[in-house]
Amino acid sequence: MQKKLVLALTATSALALAACAKKAPEELPPPPPTATPAPTPAPTPTPTGPVPGTQAHFSQAMSGKDTIYFDLDKYDIDAQDQAALRAQAQYLMQYSNIRATVEGHCDERGTREYNLALGERRANAAKNYLVSLGVPATRLTVVSYGKERPIALGSNEEAWAQNRRAVTIVLN
Repeated sequence: MQKKLVLALTATSALALAACAKKAPEELPPPPPTATPAPTPAPTPTPTGPVPGTQAHFSQAMSGKDTIYFDLDKYDIDAQDQAALRAQAQYLMQYSNIRATVEGHCDERGTREYNLALGERRANAAKNYLVSLGVPATRLTVVSYGKERPIALGSNEEAWAQNRRAVTIVLN
């Protein structure tokens, strides 16, 4: 009888297991969506030139027109100076948040006091022309260095001509 009982239990267990077995579905479900990796954003290009509105950018944009030159004991603006100052005014109008200083310089001849006064007249002449072109006077300052900051050393006409100047410097 024990054999029959073991046999019956085994048969019952086999039937129970067979009833729990999974059948393959007639139709397979769609595969789960695969997460596509987000495209990596391209790195922002690093600017290679000077930052707009800085002195370096101004100098580069002016390519030599940031300086105007004067004759001996003069502070009048000639046609060549007018062209340079028009380019400066366009730049200053484009970048309306920057300020500028116009520096007046002289050659080594003359007294310190005379050259400081002449340098100031040169700087003011350049400033006034920029203002006449539409640059607000509140954005421009002047300073005279007289003969204290020569760009060319030497006691000859070539050096003196380079030192008689007004230079526009952009302030950030």
